[in-house]
Amino acid sequence: MNVLIMGYGKMGHEVEGVLRERGHSIVARIDEKPGLGDGTVPTEKQLAETEVVIEFSHPQAVVSNAKLYAKARIPAVVGTTGWKASEEEVKRLVLDSGIAYLRASNFSIGAHLFFALVEEAARLIQSLPQYDILLYEIHHNQKKDSPSGTALTAADRILRSLPRKKRIVTEKLDRQIEPDELHVASIRGGAVPGVHTVLLDSEADTIEITHSARSRKGFAIGAVLAAEWIRGKTGFLGVEDFIKDLFLKGR
Repeated sequence: MNVLIMGYGKMGHEVEGVLRERGHSIVARIDEKPGLGDGTVPTEKQLAETEVVIEFSHPQAVVSNAKLYAKARIPAVVGTTGWKASEEEVKRLVLDSGIAYLRASNFSIGAHLFFALVEEAARLIQSLPQYDILLYEIHHNQKKDSPSGTALTAADRILRSLPRKKRIVTEKLDRQIEPDELHVASIRGGAVPGVHTVLLDSEADTIEITHSARSRKGFAIGAVLAAEWIRGKTGFLGVEDFIKDLFLKGR
């Protein structure tokens, strides 16, 4: 398939490598920084040749990029995070145009196995009040959002499965945490691709569920698989729609 890469930073480079490994063609590599890719905005010719877009850009670019995809009727796979406030506007653009738009905070297949395990663990301790649950994440010093989208997704899964936890707290606590609060802590430094850990803790023992990314390639593989999956579909899609189909193939 012919793919347009929107955002040619570290993730864009990883996506390019995976696309080539899987025999796909790259229409262009677009980045807001002049000279980093093939241009700062795609041309009409490039858009006309594109079968699907894979985007890892900046939150402030998401709406304007979505307008391009909607106008050109191109499906998009978007891994940009930090644009929750614009979600309804993008959703409206997508539904009005009839394209498919799949967004995710994390395309790593391993991370989605992690989410599934965390959700099941949270469900199991509902009847075990001696176990508390908490979450922390570590990322490189270039990451712009905190907590990570992946951490917030895991936290949402916990709240969905564990009714006694009702609120996510992400700030530094200078007080005792309330029983219905789930603390999500973030650490930034170095070149760590990403580590997410959920702790199930009691007086007797601790159980840890951890996903450690060794490189960005795992995220790129998931994004490319999602791009292969999205063709022929429509709607404002969540990554769960793609992952559900992917996991069902193994059954």
